Amino acid sequence: MAITLDQIRCFIATAEELHFGRAAERLQMTQPPLSRQIQRLERSVGARLLDRDHRRVALTPAGTAFLEDAYRMLAAVDASVQHARRVEAGSAGTVHLGVTAVSAIGVLGPLLGLLDRELPEVDVVLHESASGGQVDGIRRGQIDLGLARPPFDTASLSSRLVLREPLRAVVPAGHPLAGLDRPLAPEDFDGQSVISYHPTSARYLHELTVRFLLNGHARIEQHVQQVLTAVLLVAAGQGVAFVPAGVAALHVQGVRFQRLTEVPGAHADSDPARPVELHAIWARDGLTPLLRRVLQLVERSVEEPGDAAGV
Repeated sequence: MAITLDQIRCFIATAEELHFGRAAERLQMTQPPLSRQIQRLERSVGARLLDRDHRRVALTPAGTAFLEDAYRMLAAVDASVQHARRVEAGSAGTVHLGVTAVSAIGVLGPLLGLLDRELPEVDVVLHESASGGQVDGIRRGQIDLGLARPPFDTASLSSRLVLREPLRAVVPAGHPLAGLDRPLAPEDFDGQSVISYHPTSARYLHELTVRFLLNGHARIEQHVQQVLTAVLLVAAGQGVAFVPAGVAALHVQGVRFQRLTEVPGAHADSDPARPVELHAIWARDGLTPLLRRVLQLVERSVEEPGDAAGV
Protein backbone atom coordinates (compact mmCIF):
# COMPACT_ATOMS: atom_id res chain seq x y z
CA MET A 1 0.00 0.00 0.00
CA ALA A 2 1.17 3.52 -0.80
CA ILE A 3 2.13 5.87 2.03
CA THR A 4 0.42 9.25 1.75
CA LEU A 5 1.34 12.66 3.09
CA ASP A 6 -1.90 12.70 5.09
CA GLN A 7 -0.79 9.52 6.86
CA ILE A 8 2.62 11.05 7.61
CA ARG A 9 1.05 14.21 9.02
CA CYS A 10 -1.39 12.20 11.15
CA PHE A 11 1.42 10.09 12.53
CA ILE A 12 3.62 13.08 13.37
CA ALA A 13 0.78 14.88 15.17
CA THR A 14 -0.09 11.75 17.19
CA ALA A 15 3.56 11.01 17.98
CA GLU A 16 4.07 14.56 19.24
CA GLU A 17 0.84 14.76 21.24
CA LEU A 18 0.83 11.09 22.38
CA HIS A 19 -2.93 11.50 22.55
CA PHE A 20 -5.40 10.74 19.74
CA GLY A 21 -7.91 13.32 20.89
CA ARG A 22 -5.44 16.19 21.00
CA ALA A 23 -3.86 15.09 17.70
CA ALA A 24 -7.29 14.99 16.03
CA GLU A 25 -8.14 18.44 17.36
CA ARG A 26 -4.81 19.81 16.15
CA LEU A 27 -5.49 18.39 12.67
CA GLN A 28 -9.08 19.63 12.73
CA MET A 29 -10.54 16.15 12.26
CA THR A 30 -12.30 13.53 14.38
CA GLN A 31 -10.60 10.57 16.05
CA PRO A 32 -11.98 7.68 13.93
CA PRO A 33 -10.45 8.85 10.60
CA LEU A 34 -7.20 9.69 12.44
CA SER A 35 -7.04 6.14 13.81
CA ARG A 36 -7.70 4.70 10.36
CA GLN A 37 -4.86 6.76 8.85
CA ILE A 38 -2.44 5.46 11.49
CA GLN A 39 -3.58 1.88 10.90
CA ARG A 40 -3.11 2.20 7.13
CA LEU A 41 0.35 3.67 7.68
CA GLU A 42 1.35 0.79 9.95
CA ARG A 43 0.15 -1.73 7.37
CA SER A 44 2.13 0.02 4.63
CA VAL A 45 5.28 0.22 6.78
CA GLY A 46 4.84 -3.35 8.03
CA ALA A 47 5.54 -2.42 11.64
CA ARG A 48 3.63 -1.27 14.71
CA LEU A 49 4.53 2.40 15.26
CA LEU A 50 2.38 3.22 18.30
CA ASP A 51 1.45 1.34 21.46
CA ARG A 52 -2.00 2.46 22.52
CA ASP A 53 -4.54 1.36 25.07
CA HIS A 54 -7.23 3.11 27.06
CA ARG A 55 -4.66 4.74 29.35
CA ARG A 56 -1.78 5.89 27.14
CA VAL A 57 -0.20 6.23 23.71
CA ALA A 58 3.54 5.60 23.26
CA LEU A 59 5.96 5.27 20.40
CA THR A 60 7.38 1.84 19.71
CA PRO A 61 11.09 1.55 18.84
CA ALA A 62 10.05 1.30 15.18
CA GLY A 63 7.83 4.36 15.64
CA THR A 64 10.68 6.37 17.16
CA ALA A 65 12.91 5.52 14.19
CA PHE A 66 10.16 6.23 11.68
CA LEU A 67 9.36 9.61 13.27
CA GLU A 68 12.82 10.97 12.40
CA ASP A 69 12.40 9.87 8.80
CA ALA A 70 8.86 11.27 8.72
CA TYR A 71 10.18 14.70 9.69
CA ARG A 72 12.73 14.53 6.85
CA MET A 73 10.12 13.38 4.33
CA LEU A 74 7.74 16.19 5.23
CA ALA A 75 10.53 18.76 5.19
CA ALA A 76 11.67 17.52 1.75
CA VAL A 77 8.14 17.81 0.37
CA ASP A 78 7.71 21.30 1.80
CA ALA A 79 11.09 22.34 0.34
CA SER A 80 10.10 20.91 -3.06
CA VAL A 81 6.83 22.87 -2.99
CA GLN A 82 8.65 26.09 -2.14
CA HIS A 83 11.25 25.43 -4.84
CA ALA A 84 8.56 24.84 -7.46
CA ARG A 85 6.90 28.10 -6.45
CA ARG A 86 10.20 29.98 -6.79
CA VAL A 87 10.75 28.45 -10.23
CA GLU A 88 7.22 29.45 -11.24
CA ALA A 89 7.93 32.99 -10.02
CA GLY A 90 11.23 33.11 -11.94
CA SER A 91 13.54 33.25 -8.92
CA ALA A 92 15.05 29.75 -9.20
CA GLY A 93 16.07 27.34 -11.94
CA THR A 94 18.72 26.97 -14.63
CA VAL A 95 19.41 29.27 -17.58
CA HIS A 96 21.54 28.22 -20.54
CA LEU A 97 23.08 31.49 -21.73
CA GLY A 98 24.74 31.89 -25.11
CA VAL A 99 27.52 34.46 -25.53
CA THR A 100 30.12 35.38 -28.09
CA ALA A 101 33.65 36.07 -26.93
CA VAL A 102 33.19 39.77 -27.66
CA SER A 103 29.63 40.15 -26.40
CA ALA A 104 30.81 38.81 -23.05
CA ILE A 105 33.37 41.60 -22.55
CA GLY A 106 31.10 44.37 -21.31
CA VAL A 107 27.99 42.43 -20.33
CA LEU A 108 28.86 39.06 -18.84
CA GLY A 109 30.79 40.18 -15.74
CA PRO A 110 28.18 42.70 -14.55
CA LEU A 111 25.37 40.28 -15.44
CA LEU A 112 26.81 37.40 -13.42
CA GLY A 113 27.32 39.77 -10.48
CA LEU A 114 23.67 40.86 -10.62
CA LEU A 115 22.51 37.25 -10.87
CA ASP A 116 24.57 36.25 -7.83
CA ARG A 117 23.10 39.10 -5.78
CA GLU A 118 19.49 39.08 -6.92
CA LEU A 119 18.80 35.53 -8.14
CA PRO A 120 21.16 33.36 -6.06
CA GLU A 121 19.08 30.23 -6.74
CA VAL A 122 19.49 30.54 -10.51
CA ASP A 123 22.25 28.42 -12.06
CA VAL A 124 23.78 29.84 -15.26
CA VAL A 125 25.32 27.48 -17.82
CA LEU A 126 27.39 29.40 -20.38
CA HIS A 127 27.61 28.43 -24.05
CA GLU A 128 30.28 30.32 -25.99
CA SER A 129 29.24 30.41 -29.63
CA ALA A 130 29.05 32.75 -32.59
CA SER A 131 25.69 34.37 -33.23
CA GLY A 132 24.67 31.78 -35.84
CA GLY A 133 25.53 28.95 -33.45
CA GLN A 134 23.44 30.56 -30.73
CA VAL A 135 20.43 30.73 -33.04
CA ASP A 136 20.84 27.02 -33.81
CA GLY A 137 21.21 26.26 -30.10
CA ILE A 138 17.97 28.08 -29.30
CA ARG A 139 16.14 26.18 -32.03
CA ARG A 140 17.42 22.87 -30.65
CA GLY A 141 16.47 23.83 -27.09
CA GLN A 142 20.09 23.84 -25.90
CA ILE A 143 20.24 27.61 -25.24
CA ASP A 144 17.52 29.57 -23.45
CA LEU A 145 18.83 33.10 -23.97
CA GLY A 146 21.53 34.36 -26.31
CA LEU A 147 23.59 37.55 -26.53
CA ALA A 148 24.19 37.83 -30.24
CA ARG A 149 24.48 40.11 -33.26
CA PRO A 150 21.67 40.59 -35.81
CA PRO A 151 20.07 39.70 -38.15
CA PHE A 152 17.65 37.15 -36.69
CA ASP A 153 14.77 35.08 -37.99
CA THR A 154 11.86 36.98 -36.45
CA ALA A 155 9.48 34.15 -37.34
CA SER A 156 11.08 31.85 -34.76
CA LEU A 157 12.99 34.23 -32.47
CA SER A 158 12.18 37.24 -30.33
CA SER A 159 14.89 39.80 -29.62
CA ARG A 160 15.53 42.91 -27.61
CA LEU A 161 18.28 45.46 -28.17
CA VAL A 162 20.69 45.37 -25.25
CA LEU A 163 23.64 47.49 -26.34
CA ARG A 164 24.70 49.78 -29.16
CA GLU A 165 28.39 50.69 -29.30
CA PRO A 166 30.73 52.44 -31.74
CA LEU A 167 32.59 50.72 -34.52
CA ARG A 168 36.36 51.17 -34.20
CA ALA A 169 39.31 50.58 -36.49
CA VAL A 170 42.03 48.37 -35.05
CA VAL A 171 45.47 48.92 -36.60
CA PRO A 172 49.01 47.72 -35.78
CA ALA A 173 50.68 49.87 -33.12
CA GLY A 174 53.35 51.07 -35.56
CA HIS A 175 50.96 51.79 -38.42
CA PRO A 176 50.76 55.39 -39.75
CA LEU A 177 47.01 55.46 -38.92
CA ALA A 178 47.77 54.66 -35.26
CA GLY A 179 49.25 58.10 -34.74
CA LEU A 180 46.37 60.17 -36.13
CA ASP A 181 44.48 62.15 -33.49
CA ARG A 182 41.21 62.39 -35.37
CA PRO A 183 38.38 60.09 -36.50
CA LEU A 184 39.39 58.03 -39.50
CA ALA A 185 37.43 58.27 -42.77
CA PRO A 186 36.99 55.59 -45.45
CA GLU A 187 39.60 57.23 -47.67
CA ASP A 188 42.20 56.83 -44.89
CA PHE A 189 42.12 53.10 -45.67
CA ASP A 190 42.75 53.46 -49.41
CA GLY A 191 45.24 50.80 -50.44
CA GLN A 192 45.17 49.14 -47.01
CA SER A 193 44.82 45.39 -46.54
CA VAL A 194 41.61 44.83 -44.58
CA ILE A 195 40.67 41.79 -42.53
CA SER A 196 36.91 41.42 -42.79
CA TYR A 197 34.41 38.78 -41.68
CA HIS A 198 32.79 35.77 -43.25
CA PRO A 199 29.85 37.00 -45.38
CA THR A 200 27.55 34.25 -44.06
CA SER A 201 28.57 33.16 -40.56
CA ALA A 202 29.65 36.69 -39.51
CA ARG A 203 27.36 38.59 -41.85
CA TYR A 204 26.56 41.51 -39.54
CA LEU A 205 30.16 42.65 -38.95
CA HIS A 206 31.05 41.93 -42.57
CA GLU A 207 28.28 44.26 -43.73
CA LEU A 208 29.35 46.97 -41.27
CA THR A 209 32.91 46.76 -42.61
CA VAL A 210 31.80 46.90 -46.24
CA ARG A 211 29.37 49.74 -45.54
CA PHE A 212 32.06 51.87 -43.91
CA LEU A 213 34.51 51.28 -46.76
CA LEU A 214 31.90 51.76 -49.48
CA ASN A 215 33.35 55.06 -50.75
CA GLY A 216 36.98 54.09 -50.27
CA HIS A 217 39.50 51.89 -52.06
CA ALA A 218 40.68 49.46 -49.41
CA ARG A 219 41.45 45.81 -50.23
CA ILE A 220 39.60 43.13 -48.31
CA GLU A 221 42.02 40.22 -48.40
CA GLN A 222 40.93 37.94 -45.56
CA HIS A 223 37.65 36.80 -44.03
CA VAL A 224 37.44 35.47 -40.47
CA GLN A 225 34.57 34.30 -38.28
CA GLN A 226 35.60 35.71 -34.90
CA VAL A 227 36.41 39.30 -33.90
CA LEU A 228 39.27 38.16 -31.69
CA THR A 229 40.85 36.38 -34.67
CA ALA A 230 40.73 39.64 -36.63
CA VAL A 231 42.43 41.54 -33.78
CA LEU A 232 45.17 38.92 -33.46
CA LEU A 233 45.82 39.06 -37.21
CA VAL A 234 46.13 42.85 -36.96
CA ALA A 235 48.61 42.42 -34.09
CA ALA A 236 50.59 40.09 -36.38
CA GLY A 237 50.78 42.84 -39.02
CA GLN A 238 48.41 41.18 -41.48
CA GLY A 239 46.24 44.26 -42.05
CA VAL A 240 43.63 46.42 -40.35
CA ALA A 241 40.11 45.53 -39.18
CA PHE A 242 36.91 47.02 -37.81
CA VAL A 243 35.58 45.85 -34.45
CA PRO A 244 33.09 46.81 -31.73
CA ALA A 245 34.56 49.36 -29.33
CA GLY A 246 34.34 47.00 -26.36
CA VAL A 247 37.09 44.83 -27.84
CA ALA A 248 39.62 47.38 -26.59
CA ALA A 249 39.00 46.01 -23.09
CA LEU A 250 40.87 42.84 -24.10
CA HIS A 251 44.14 44.86 -24.07
CA VAL A 252 45.68 42.92 -26.95
CA GLN A 253 49.33 43.91 -27.29
CA GLY A 254 50.58 45.52 -30.49
CA VAL A 255 47.36 47.16 -31.69
CA ARG A 256 45.68 50.56 -31.43
CA PHE A 257 41.98 51.36 -31.60
CA GLN A 258 41.00 54.43 -33.61
CA ARG A 259 37.70 56.32 -33.81
CA LEU A 260 35.84 56.49 -37.11
CA THR A 261 33.82 59.16 -38.82
CA GLU A 262 30.06 58.69 -38.93
CA VAL A 263 29.07 55.55 -40.78
CA PRO A 264 27.52 56.35 -44.19
CA GLY A 265 24.10 54.86 -44.83
CA ALA A 266 23.12 54.31 -41.19
CA HIS A 267 19.41 54.02 -40.46
CA ALA A 268 17.75 57.33 -39.66
CA ASP A 269 16.39 56.09 -36.34
CA SER A 270 19.80 55.10 -34.93
CA ASP A 271 22.86 57.06 -33.95
CA PRO A 272 25.23 56.72 -36.92
CA ALA A 273 28.22 56.88 -34.61
CA ARG A 274 27.02 53.82 -32.66
CA PRO A 275 26.11 51.17 -35.25
CA VAL A 276 27.23 47.91 -33.61
CA GLU A 277 24.24 46.27 -31.92
CA LEU A 278 24.02 43.44 -29.40
CA HIS A 279 20.66 41.78 -28.85
CA ALA A 280 19.23 39.33 -26.37
CA ILE A 281 17.47 36.59 -28.31
CA TRP A 282 15.15 33.75 -27.27
CA ALA A 283 12.62 31.39 -28.80
CA ARG A 284 9.39 33.13 -29.79
CA ASP A 285 6.72 32.44 -27.15
CA GLY A 286 9.48 31.07 -24.91
CA LEU A 287 9.82 33.97 -22.45
CA THR A 288 9.34 32.18 -19.12
CA PRO A 289 9.14 34.08 -15.80
CA LEU A 290 12.78 33.14 -15.16
CA LEU A 291 13.96 34.36 -18.57
CA ARG A 292 11.99 37.57 -18.09
CA ARG A 293 13.84 38.28 -14.84
CA VAL A 294 17.23 37.39 -16.35
CA LEU A 295 16.50 39.65 -19.32
CA GLN A 296 15.80 42.53 -16.93
CA LEU A 297 19.21 41.96 -15.35
CA VAL A 298 20.85 41.83 -18.80
CA GLU A 299 19.45 45.29 -19.50
CA ARG A 300 20.57 46.58 -16.10
CA SER A 301 24.08 45.22 -16.65
CA VAL A 302 24.62 47.79 -19.42
CA GLU A 303 22.48 50.60 -17.97
CA GLU A 304 23.70 50.99 -14.40
CA PRO A 305 26.69 53.31 -13.91
CA GLY A 306 29.98 51.46 -13.81
CA ASP A 307 28.52 48.13 -14.92
CA ALA A 308 29.46 48.49 -18.55
CA ALA A 309 33.02 49.68 -18.07
CA GLY A 310 35.21 49.14 -21.07
CA VAL A 311 32.36 49.08 -23.58
